[in-house]
Amino acid sequence: MTCSLEYKTPKSMLNKGTGFLSGYSHSLNPYSGCSFGCSYCYVRRMPVATFREKAWGTWVDVKHGAADVFRKELARAQKRGPVTIFMSSSTDPYQPAEATERITRSLLEAMAELPPDFLLVQTRSPLVKRDIDLLLRLGDRVRVSMTVETDREDIRRHFTPGTPPIEARLRTLKLLKEAGVPAQATIAPVLPSTDAFPSKLRPLVDRICIDDYFMGDGSGGKRTRSLGIERLYGEIGHKEWYDPGAYRTVYERFIGTFPKDQVFLSQKGFEP
Repeated sequence: MTCSLEYKTPKSMLNKGTGFLSGYSHSLNPYSGCSFGCSYCYVRRMPVATFREKAWGTWVDVKHGAADVFRKELARAQKRGPVTIFMSSSTDPYQPAEATERITRSLLEAMAELPPDFLLVQTRSPLVKRDIDLLLRLGDRVRVSMTVETDREDIRRHFTPGTPPIEARLRTLKLLKEAGVPAQATIAPVLPSTDAFPSKLRPLVDRICIDDYFMGDGSGGKRTRSLGIERLYGEIGHKEWYDPGAYRTVYERFIGTFPKDQVFLSQKGFEP
């Protein structure tokens, strides 16, 4: 899929944390749009996507000069109280464009100079390993949340063919652990996986977050349902996984391998 880039100068970068992200003072999106184009992405049903003529996954707005705007906003926000940041709520900060545009890295450089109280970096991209040097400067004020929805590569290709392979994400979690960067594995949304999934993650992280469409898309699953995702489950004979109770199967597997206090559900798993 071809993805077009447009360069725009943002007027602001920090957004107030609300709803699912109410545990954060702010959210931060280095880009608008996301070339990973995940089939189930709830952002497809949000204004940033629905008012765009191009299909989700085919366009990305690069926020040129984002760091300069962000520095000023961050300094102002810190004068008002604690600043906790979720990066990102409607794009992947390490999607392919970041390799050359380096907007996310510029924002991390700003935060290394003026650290927020907490930063969560939500991504599914191994590119995050490039910025280990900056993440280490934030110490325990940062957590990398690596999306690993399944341990089955065939499932990954069926639902999100434009995303990095599962094995590459696992290798990245290993690198983060070895470097001493706090990280968690985020099984969100829950996709069909094997009984061995927990044992593959056990050596890599000491924190797991499990979420699904029904808990985490901000509308009780309605946004996702409107995308016709149930059909994708039917195509591979796994309709039983598209169910509000399916997450229990994964949760029970993980608490059988991880200490229960290391396995979090939905919103709790993303909070600072």
